[in-house]
Parts: sequence; structure tokens; C-alpha cells
Amino acid sequence: MSYLGIDLGTSEVKAVLTDAESNMIASSRTRLRVENPHPLWSEQSPQDWWNATLDAIAAIRSEQPRAFRALRGIGLSGQMHGATLLNRSGNVLRPAILWNDMRAYAECVELEALVPDSRSITGNRAMPGFTAPKLLWLSKYEPAVFRAVQKVLLPKDYIAWRLTGEFVSDMSDASGTLWLDVAKRDWSDRMLNATGLSRENMPRLVEGSEPAARLRGELQREWGLEGSVTVCGGAGDRAASAIGIGVAHPGDAFLSLGTSGVLFAATTSYAPNPAPAVHAFCHCVPQRWHQMSVILSAAASVHWLAGLLKRGVAELIDIAPSGQSAAAPIFLPYLNGERTPHNDAAAKGVFYGMTSAHSAEHLAYSVLEGVAFAMADGYAAVRDAGTTLCAAAFVGGGSRSAFWGRLCASALGFQLNRSEGSDLGAALGAGRLARLACTREELAAVIKAPAISARHEPDVALRSLLADRFERYRRLYHVLKSGFRG
Repeated sequence: MSYLGIDLGTSEVKAVLTDAESNMIASSRTRLRVENPHPLWSEQSPQDWWNATLDAIAAIRSEQPRAFRALRGIGLSGQMHGATLLNRSGNVLRPAILWNDMRAYAECVELEALVPDSRSITGNRAMPGFTAPKLLWLSKYEPAVFRAVQKVLLPKDYIAWRLTGEFVSDMSDASGTLWLDVAKRDWSDRMLNATGLSRENMPRLVEGSEPAARLRGELQREWGLEGSVTVCGGAGDRAASAIGIGVAHPGDAFLSLGTSGVLFAATTSYAPNPAPAVHAFCHCVPQRWHQMSVILSAAASVHWLAGLLKRGVAELIDIAPSGQSAAAPIFLPYLNGERTPHNDAAAKGVFYGMTSAHSAEHLAYSVLEGVAFAMADGYAAVRDAGTTLCAAAFVGGGSRSAFWGRLCASALGFQLNRSEGSDLGAALGAGRLARLACTREELAAVIKAPAISARHEPDVALRSLLADRFERYRRLYHVLKSGFRG
């Protein structure tokens, strides 16, 4: 018996085949391309998603044919918020509008005016990355396409439709549309009506760990599978990653330092705090929710500085500790605007307090510290919503740096635990959801944290040094805010 987890990301499709105990048997990756036809636009072809998914599956079939034939369940994870539009014949009407597409910023204001209590319903501020503002934009600027829309699917749900012939989504992914009543775990008729849509245009909702549909018979026969295959509800990418690293119960959390930075905390109740741009979403297992703070430039800030100084990223991270001092500049990592807690697309990156005495080491330290401060700023907003953490899993490319881990742990005030293999967490999580849908096991038997390879404790002396610098960091944004729009 085996399970397949598929993660449809923005840059690639990852697939992982696991055994009955969720141990990885094989994995594969297929690259994807993003199109930017206009400034602020970001689009992909749904057919490219499907082709890449088939290629990833073919690689696993080729590597492990016997284990693949024993496939019993498929779980899907995917990039959130993307608007995938189908007509009554099931044809894709236009390229999918992705999560990082910013064209619908004006429609966010319009949507919140149409539904004044939208934040209490959805648990979130309206942001252009979400799906609902995209459909308002479409109704204005591509009205013929809008009139032809029969189904609006999220990216992973399009793959589910190609696999099963069923229109179905899960609670975690649907939370990122602004059409879900997150507390009730159901579509909101008011939010749908505000964008000219109805439940008829939406997929059926199930929990991520529940059976959603069966694999199409023709695919089962083509792939030589020995029995019928269940496709589960699946999850949005962050929720699936959480399942892959064992974050499902209250008090569980992870901190991710990838291109962006994410703090994800599991909760047993709906606990929104939308004003400072904390996301409140359903988790992908029943009776669980999660809070999430997001910064837009985490490791991206280090890559930017590396390009500027013509140095390697690893080299900058290595030299950063020697630049640690109270005299280093303060860095605001708002190179691409900011999400939590400011929700300010106009925010800019800043080095403050530079002198001719500062070196590359100082700048490298300042960037790592600035990202740690941004994550601590987001955690303060999560804490205001009632969640206090003692520890979190530490994932993403930035988690490879022990110094950055100690810096983040000291800035946030809780322990960070690093595990190996977290880059496949979303696909592994999707595979675990498929296992749950097939076996109906208890969550605790399936959703386990991987072995810890490194622990980063808050450093008392460093935390004391950081306290004053963190307050200066927080004041700087408010002092400079008006100038960001100049």
C-alpha cells in the first residue's frame, strides 16, 4: 500500500511516494514557468500544471513501478489564491491569475465597502493576492470572460478535477479566497454575491483529510494500478507543509525562512486579528484552524544584498556574526512592501544609521537581524490574537544557518527546532492526508514531527542586546511611513 503526495508550487511540481507508514519511497520535481505580461501581473497556464504533474508522476512510476502499482490514495497541496476559470464545457477561459498578482488592489477597497464586516466573516483583510478581488477585477476589465465563468477553482483543485472529474476543494485552501466563512467552514453567500458569483460557481467543500473523489478509471488503467484510488481533500501549501512537519495541534507552530517568511500557528478555534494582517485560516484537518503572519522578503533580502555586493549568499551568512554589534545599521526588510503587521505595499527597504566605518559584515548582520525583527513583529500580532508559543519547527532555506536560527529565536523569545527534509514538507503532508482519508487513523498516529537535527534556544545576552534595537526598528517604520509614498 502506498500514497502519493503532489505539491503544485509556483516554480515546480513536487511529487512524493510514501509507504503505509508515510516513509518516503521516491520523489520527483518538474519545473514550471511564470508569465508576467504586464507590470504587477503574474499568470500560469493550468495545462502546464497538468503536464508537469503527469511528468512528475511518470518519473515516480519509472523509479518505483511496484510500489506505485500499490497506490491507494492521492493528496494534493498547492499554491493558494490562484483564480482558475472554467466554462460550462470545462475549458480554461484564460491563464490562471496567481497569488503574487497585484492588479486587483483597487478592488480590495471596493470589496470591503460592499461587505463592511468582511473581515469578521473571512478572518482576513482584503488583499490583491486573494481570489475574490481578482474576480471583481475580471468583471470590469474582461467582462466577456467573467460572463462565461462556470467554475472558479484553486490551482490544486484544478489538478483534482483532472484526476477525478469532480469539482472539490478543502477548507484550508478555500480560506484564502475571501469567499469562505472561516468560522463556519462554509462558503459565504454574502461574499460570493458581492463578486457576482454563487455557490454554483464554487467547488464542493470537504476537510483535507477526508475522501473527496475517486481517481478516474482511465487513469487507473493507464497507470496499471491494482485497485481503486481515493483522492482526498488536500490542502493549501502552508497547511500541507504543517502536516508534513507535524504541526496540527494547539501550540504547534513553524517558522519558515524562504523567499518570504512565515510564522504558522495551529489553533483549536477561530481567532482572527485582521487589522495587522494576521491571516486566520481553517487548517486542513477537522476542528482545527491556524494563524499566520507573513513577511514578503526573508531570504530574498539576503539574495538582494549578495547581488549588490557581488558576494555569495552562503558567504554573507557566514560573515554576518562578525558584524554583530550595537553599532550595526538597522535594516527594514521591506524590499517588496510588507504584509504583517503593516500591510503596506508602499513600504521600502531601509538601512538606517550607516557610516563609513560599516563593512559588508555589518550589512550582512543587519539584514539577518532585520528579517528576525520582522518575524518578531509578526509574532507580536499573532500574540495579540491570543497565541503564545514555546517552540516552533524551523524550516526553509534560511534554517540552514545556525546563527540566523539563534538570532530569530532570541528576537522572538522561543525555541526553534530544525529537521532535515523540510523542503518536501508540503508533498509529504499531502501524502499523509491521503493516508488519513484511506485508513481513518487517529491524527496523532499519522501527523508526527520529524527527528530534530538542531535546536536554537533564545540567547539571554543576545536577547538583551536586541531589545533596544528592536524598539528602534519598530519606531523607524512609523517615522518613515509617510515618505514611502513620496
